[in-house]
Amino acid sequence: MSLYSALYAGVSGLSAESFAMAAVADNITNINTVGYKGTTTQFRTLVTDGGVKSSYSAGGVAAAPQSLISKQGMLQASGSSTDLGIEGNGFFVTRGGLEANSDVAYTRAGSFKPDNSGYLRNASGLYLMGWRLDASGGFTNTGSLNALEPVRVSDLTGSVASTTKIDISANLQSTSTPFTGTYNRGDMANGTVPPTFKRSFDVYDSQGGMHRLTMGFVRTGTNQWQAEVYGDPTEMTAPGGVLASGPIQFNADGSLIKDPAVYTSEMFDMPTINWTNGSSSQKINLGLGTNGTLSGLRQSVGDSAMITSTVDGGMLGSISSVQVSDTGVVSAAFANGVTRDVFQLPIATFSNPDGLTRLSGNAYIASNDSGNVAINKPGALGAGDIRSSTLEASTVDLAEEFSNMIRFQRAYSASSKIITTVDDMLQEVSNLKR
Repeated sequence: MSLYSALYAGVSGLSAESFAMAAVADNITNINTVGYKGTTTQFRTLVTDGGVKSSYSAGGVAAAPQSLISKQGMLQASGSSTDLGIEGNGFFVTRGGLEANSDVAYTRAGSFKPDNSGYLRNASGLYLMGWRLDASGGFTNTGSLNALEPVRVSDLTGSVASTTKIDISANLQSTSTPFTGTYNRGDMANGTVPPTFKRSFDVYDSQGGMHRLTMGFVRTGTNQWQAEVYGDPTEMTAPGGVLASGPIQFNADGSLIKDPAVYTSEMFDMPTINWTNGSSSQKINLGLGTNGTLSGLRQSVGDSAMITSTVDGGMLGSISSVQVSDTGVVSAAFANGVTRDVFQLPIATFSNPDGLTRLSGNAYIASNDSGNVAINKPGALGAGDIRSSTLEASTVDLAEEFSNMIRFQRAYSASSKIITTVDDMLQEVSNLKR
């Protein structure tokens, strides 16, 4: 009897609208949840027989909820540098624990804070994962999640960062009195030729020992200089303490010539330093500028002077702050002014992010519908950029949810009317026997 099919259709309507109301309730209660993706409910028909007949049996309706995971939420400013948002596609890679076999989860809830052990965790207790950088700031992306480590910077406190570079920006006076005679390697180091201009830098070896290196310059002619880097000969194995010595040339506009086709110089390729205190050998790159620019060394009629200089390395004291760049590099700034890049954060992307499976804690795992995960640096191969000191707001629109609540409530009421009406009709059929 078709009346029974109408009864079942009314029941399916109650069920479908109740599921839709549950999605609305979930959306409204998570309106302030960081990175939450709202769920929308669509409906699909149920039919008993699609053929055209003289009689008709009602099929009903079923709810088809869908999480709009790929929808971008608004990035809102935050006061914490470890609060992270993603502008564009992708997810942070996290684990539920510190063990290598802990479950992997993907999330856009970037409210990460250091816990009592220094690990970055979000409000759901998920550990942020990243590639640990080597001494030169490099890493290898094998595409494997097993290469990622929990992000922790507190273990650097009290450790040593050896010096790897000296970057300078300086002016050499073009009208200074030129040196006449033959210049020999080490003349500035042993005091035979006084430098036209010199500056000293404190560098650190692998054991934290401090050494003073001096960079000296002597004008030898028009747009021609002789440079030398030297230190205490008792602290290193280099003869006379001379680490590098060579010519420096400038263009007519005062810009640096750094072209091996024009001339070569040790100053552009500093050799490895071997210390006598037993620490590891190290190479300190000299950042003297780029060819044809005024970015580093330059020449003008102004007095010789150091404009800026940067020397990395040193004893790492207590951490004063943690910063995250747009490219996902996690850096630790220490109380003594030393900064160090520690981790590179990956961004996980999927061919169909809306097909991910939701987990408690505002996180997701891969599924057959989502496709396989790809992990890359932020901004690479479709991955979004990381924005520090921001949090992604929920994508829920409160006005829309209240409107949907009214719609679903009315539809639920209408479905209940179907049931009561069919009940009345069935009662009439029962009364036919009287």
